[in-house]
Amino acid sequence: MQFSLSSSPHNRVRRDTASVMRAVCYACIPGIMAQVWFFGWGVMIQLMLAIATALITEAGIMKLRRRNAKRILSDYSAVLTALLLAVSIPPLAPWWLIVIGTFFSIAIVKQLYGGLGFNMFNPAMGGYVMLLISFPLAMSMWLPVQSMALYPYNLTDALSVIFTGFSVSGYDITQLRLGIDGVTQATPLDAVRSSLLLGETYSEALQAPIFTSESGLSHGWAWVALAYLVGGLFLLWRKFISWHMPISMLAGVILTSGFLNMIMPDASGGVLFHLFSGAVLFGAFFIVTDPVSGSTTPKGRIIFGALIGFWTVIIRTFGGYPDAVAFAVLLMNIAVPLIDYYTQPRTYGARS
Repeated sequence: MQFSLSSSPHNRVRRDTASVMRAVCYACIPGIMAQVWFFGWGVMIQLMLAIATALITEAGIMKLRRRNAKRILSDYSAVLTALLLAVSIPPLAPWWLIVIGTFFSIAIVKQLYGGLGFNMFNPAMGGYVMLLISFPLAMSMWLPVQSMALYPYNLTDALSVIFTGFSVSGYDITQLRLGIDGVTQATPLDAVRSSLLLGETYSEALQAPIFTSESGLSHGWAWVALAYLVGGLFLLWRKFISWHMPISMLAGVILTSGFLNMIMPDASGGVLFHLFSGAVLFGAFFIVTDPVSGSTTPKGRIIFGALIGFWTVIIRTFGGYPDAVAFAVLLMNIAVPLIDYYTQPRTYGARS
């Protein structure tokens, strides 16, 4: 009988950075497929543009730094950053938008701080917020789900719109955003915010065609959120991520939205609305779990996730941007050193 010895803690499950990054990319597949089904081929085109830009940018910077570009690129961190950013922007956004955003995420947010392991902020969310602040109109051009679109589009149309601004049939992005009722469609979060600004109540806002019921669930968007939930549960099951940050973020969203909806039901969305509209489920499992920019202590991870959930609902309700996950993440990235400082576990054997 042969025995093999290993140093403590005798952990035989050795996952390198590349395997973890690949697993997260694979877990995104259900959500990406759902986005393509409901919002068309533009999602895949943006994804390919983002990955190409990320790899070229990272390789170029590695050459400038005289580092081994092949080794750095093989960790798949640039690919994951590109993927997370690409699925967060409108499917038919102009090509230069995703190129600029991805370049900023890799060159400024990631590499300027020293590369993977040294970046203070989540690269994908840093690029997203930069695009949202710099190009708010282009970032608001979300389409209705294909079943509700007045002018559905195919792969050729998607390529044409992204690179020329017009579909093969001559429709621009504004026309493609029209629903079957001839009204420009908006995201669930935009629809509710616009209605509230016009003096309507939250219940009245849910009468918009995009919503399927008074619970706040919407056509297409709820299914996309559920698809990312499936991918996130896979990551939990295979222990690629820990439960602390995603569960605490969801708890923060549920408690904060439930409380606000209870005390101001006419001006605040319900729990289901906040969970299944926008990027909450996507963010909980694929954004806040970033091991570099998040908290590193067990208690700190819970605080970090819970406060992201809290700020997401607060900014959505009282702030100027409908979907606040990215802002909440970057805000808490700043607080990570403070959280880690005050949540360090006691050293084994030390007296309290």
